Amino acid sequence: MRMIDPLLMEFDRENSTTKKVLERVPAEKAEWAPHAKSMSLGKLATHIATLPGWIGGALLGDGFDMASGKGGVPPTPATTAELVALFEKNADVAKQAMSQLDDEKAMGLWTFSVAGKTIFAMPRIALVRSILLNHGYHHRGQLSVYLRLLDVPVPSIYGPSADENPFA
Repeated sequence: MRMIDPLLMEFDRENSTTKKVLERVPAEKAEWAPHAKSMSLGKLATHIATLPGWIGGALLGDGFDMASGKGGVPPTPATTAELVALFEKNADVAKQAMSQLDDEKAMGLWTFSVAGKTIFAMPRIALVRSILLNHGYHHRGQLSVYLRLLDVPVPSIYGPSADENPFA
């Protein structure tokens, strides 16, 4: 078994949950934000939908320089169906890239920089864990709070929510 294989299994399992949360996003509320310092619902949901493709697109290279102009959050999809399709497309990009990581490549150094200045460097497998997975879960949690504040039923994520009990 390769080092990346357990993370691929986790990625598949968590993607079904992320998709359930994104399916609840009301597109007509895209501009809504819970606070002036918060991202809008549409921007947050789009960030979640595009994060896997951004990481997947950069994972096999030696790093990413933010000054390249690539990697920004695109416009918010007009419909919830388009948002979910965007996520599925980007998840496929990430899965394909992750599937190409043998142990040597997984442990190889990957660098994030801005205009040539290193912000962080870590093994690719750590990038998958910390940015692709953990960062994505963090934002998915934020999105579930947005849904609650908008009185949208929150799906079960790791167990029952006030609206959905997978054990009942």
